[in-house]
Amino acid sequence: MGIGITTLSENTAGRGNFLGEWGLSILVETEETTVLLDTGKSCSASHNANTLGMDLGKIEKVVLSHGHSDHTGGLRELLRGMRKGVEIIAHPDVWQAKYARLEGEPDRYVGIPFQRDELESLGAVFRLTSQPVQIAKGVMTTGEIPMVTGFEQVDAALFVKEGSAWTPDKVADDQALIVKAKQGLVIVLGCAHRGIINTLYHAQKVAGSSAIHTVIGGSHLISASEERLWQTVAALREIGLQRLGLCHCTDLPAASLLAQEFGDKFFFNKAGTIFQLP
Repeated sequence: MGIGITTLSENTAGRGNFLGEWGLSILVETEETTVLLDTGKSCSASHNANTLGMDLGKIEKVVLSHGHSDHTGGLRELLRGMRKGVEIIAHPDVWQAKYARLEGEPDRYVGIPFQRDELESLGAVFRLTSQPVQIAKGVMTTGEIPMVTGFEQVDAALFVKEGSAWTPDKVADDQALIVKAKQGLVIVLGCAHRGIINTLYHAQKVAGSSAIHTVIGGSHLISASEERLWQTVAALREIGLQRLGLCHCTDLPAASLLAQEFGDKFFFNKAGTIFQLP
């Protein structure tokens, strides 16, 4: 079977009957397991899975890359489609009251849009840990990602509200999924709020392997400076990856630059994209 990666939800749709929305959901299938990273913002992941004729009941685990609504808002609909108990792997901070605070705009809640007890009544069994989780042979989470590069920072507009107090959100719950393939590591990103390069370096450490073949998902380069973009390009080149399928919070200008720099190694990862490795 090898490895199959299907993007169920993304900002843009690559097929006629697919829905696009601001969010991300990526299904990973290996010979050992079927794992869903994130759930999109609302109904798109469930709708697109049904469009593909996919049986949601085959999903064994759900990993939440972090607690933002555009990655968790489809969870209720998907749980209804799974019709069973399913383990949800996430960082303990995933349930924080997360907000975006932009100058001149009202404070906007961006955290999980459901109560935990409602999701548990639909079959969710939450496993909250900051550590890497071995899901199956060759499939694991990164756990909490340390900030080690000098050029990557967490978005300054993100905050956590505790009572009436506001604190900057370091998005410590940000994590990614690692899949070991014969060709090298496949890293599936949610938003990479803690930095795409920080994430890749940590994935190498957790997996015990420096060879990264493919990186797919969001990179949160949407607000990156030109200097940070070029530093990211340089670091990706040094890593030596073979395929780069960025999307969602990468934003089109950054994605276009990466497409130009990496040529046929780069692909735009839209909803409906199916990526396979033997």
